[in-house]
Amino acid sequence: MTRTDDSEVPDYPTRLRLDGRGVVVLGAGQGIGRQATHALAQAGARVLTVDRDPDLAHDIAKEVDGVAWSGDATSRADVTRLWSDVERDLGRAHAIVDIIGMSKYADLLSTTDEDWTWHQDIVLRHALLALQLGGAHMAARGGGAITFVASVSGLTGAPMHAAYGAAKAGLISLVRSAAVELGPRGVRVNAVAPGVVWTPRVSAYLGESGRAANAANAPLNDVALPADIAGPLLFLTSDLSRYISGQTLTVDGAVSAKFPYPLPDMEAAPH
Repeated sequence: MTRTDDSEVPDYPTRLRLDGRGVVVLGAGQGIGRQATHALAQAGARVLTVDRDPDLAHDIAKEVDGVAWSGDATSRADVTRLWSDVERDLGRAHAIVDIIGMSKYADLLSTTDEDWTWHQDIVLRHALLALQLGGAHMAARGGGAITFVASVSGLTGAPMHAAYGAAKAGLISLVRSAAVELGPRGVRVNAVAPGVVWTPRVSAYLGESGRAANAANAPLNDVALPADIAGPLLFLTSDLSRYISGQTLTVDGAVSAKFPYPLPDMEAAPH
């Protein structure tokens, strides 16, 4: 206590804990999903691991002593079944962490109707269903937190994957709208927008030369690892972020903060 402030000081590390809370992780099977599942479980959460591949769902559930669930998160019938099973297996979900999302590279003029629809499903439709069905579940039980993985492609230009960038921009807008609608019912909605993340899928696609090029492009001189995204997801799920909603946190090593031209040679610049 000081002469002017006698307010209570919280136990801040405890606010990061999720002991006794049920968390549904959509897309838990690998990469960011696997690391996020471990982060949540280490903080005390009981995790239900969702993946379209039942083997991956079971692998990750076994690693964290969680509950495996397999189905199509873009199917309303499957997601309805998911939330029926959540009540059976967790009793209550206090949070959702949704990692699902993929992109296909193509120039804008060559993007087919099929690819456009595919991006809308793999980026946006599962998010809508998570908000509608999972949001209703949490709103009826006192609230919770829903956190999505967006992308810097939804915040900047996305050449060669415009359909993906447009869908991620839609996801970021959906996060804001959902936060306003669900906030009065105690549900927070946020997103994390990564840049390049060195997941198994990305590493196989870009190779070591791609890693070096992306690391050189980042002011932090590195690419993100899946664990670097799992940390912010844990923060936004926990009570440390209890007054944060409707926000998208960029996690890209300061790439999007750069001017669009090379940095000057500071040694040669006049002083």
